[in-house]
Amino acid sequence: MSFLNGIMYHLRGLKFALKSLKLFLLGLSRLIVVVFFMVLMAWLVLYYHSDILNLLWVRPESSWLIWLWHLVSWILTLILIGISTIFAYLIAQILFSVLIMDLMSRITEFMITGQVKEPQKIPLWRLFFYLIRQEIPRAILPILISLTLMILGWLTPFGPVLALFSSALAIIFLAWDNTDLIPARRLEPFRKRWSRLIKNILFHLGFGIPFLIPLLNIIFLSFAPIGATLYHLDRQD
Repeated sequence: MSFLNGIMYHLRGLKFALKSLKLFLLGLSRLIVVVFFMVLMAWLVLYYHSDILNLLWVRPESSWLIWLWHLVSWILTLILIGISTIFAYLIAQILFSVLIMDLMSRITEFMITGQVKEPQKIPLWRLFFYLIRQEIPRAILPILISLTLMILGWLTPFGPVLALFSSALAIIFLAWDNTDLIPARRLEPFRKRWSRLIKNILFHLGFGIPFLIPLLNIIFLSFAPIGATLYHLDRQD
C-alpha cells in the first residue's frame, strides 16, 4: 500500500498544481532550468567531441581500424552525454532548483494549513546557503553511489542485479530529496530525517518510480515537491 501511495501522491501533486498558477509556473520554471542545463551540457559534449576523442585515440589511418574508431566515437559520445546530463541536473538542482522546490513546498503548505511552520526566521541569503548545504548529501552522494554500483556492474558478473539496485537506490534518494523539504526547513536533525526515510522506504520507492519514465520523468521531477509536501502534511503532521 505504501508503494502505491507513493505513486498516487505524484498524481495528487500534479492535480494540485493545476489549482494554483504560482505552483504551475514554478514547476514549469524548474523544468525549463533543468532542460536548459541538460541541453547546454550535451551541446558542449558534441561541440568538443572530436577533441575529446583525439585525446583518447587519434584517428587511425588504417581502413581496417577506422570502423572501430567510429564505433568507439559514438559509444564515447553517448557515455559523455549521459554523464553530462547527470552533472547538468546537479548544477541546476543545487544552484537554482533547490530554492524553487522550497518555494513550491511553502506555497503548498500555506494553501493546505494557512501557515508555514518555521522554527525561526532566517535571512534569505542564509536560507539559500543552508538549503544548498542540505542538498549536497541528498543529491550528490546518491548519484555517486549509483554510478559506483553501475561501474561495479560492468566489471563483475552481477551487472543486472547491481543495475536494478542502483536504479532503485537513485529513485529512493530522488524521492527523499522532495519529502525532506519540510523537515530540513524546520531544522530537524539529519539523523531524524534519515530515520524517517528508512521507515518509509517503500513509499519513497513508489514515489520515485515515475522518475524512471523517459521524458515524463522531467515533468514528475519538476512538480514532485508538491506531492511530497502533501504527503508530509498528511502523514507526518
